[in-house]
Amino acid sequence: MIFDTTWLDIAARGILLAAAAILWVVVLVRINGLRSLSKMTNFDFVMTVALGSLVAGAAQASDWKAFAQAMVAMAGLFLVQFLAARIRKSSDRAEDAMQNDPVFLMRNGEFCDAALKNTRVAKSDLIAKLREANVLDYGQVRAVVLETTGDVSVLHGDHLDETLIENVKRV
Repeated sequence: MIFDTTWLDIAARGILLAAAAILWVVVLVRINGLRSLSKMTNFDFVMTVALGSLVAGAAQASDWKAFAQAMVAMAGLFLVQFLAARIRKSSDRAEDAMQNDPVFLMRNGEFCDAALKNTRVAKSDLIAKLREANVLDYGQVRAVVLETTGDVSVLHGDHLDETLIENVKRV
């Protein structure tokens, strides 16, 4: 692709194609905005994973056609994400179809056993998240929410503003 000597060609392709792919991602993020890699929704999370896979594919391309296809696919991902975000913003139905609801795993110091079962979250994993959030007493926990991205939010303290949890699903 670049050099006639095999080992030199492999090294050059690995370095140059990876650099070009990363620069292309930077250009696309600058055009589309930082939200592109925000992981605020499950769609964003899939975008981030797919983008990483395409960068790896571009870096490993054995011909220019494969490299160009990976670069075009990256631009396609950004375009699809942009369109999906616009559609979600303009339509509640579309947002409901594209997005999972956040779910309570714990509320007011009590485990939500049905939600743990439905979401397949082990109680031991939830307890680890409580430790990570420096919870010292279950009674301090106002809510633990499994977010749409798969992240776990632990809300603890003396008071909870109910607007923070108004869209959280009770199972």
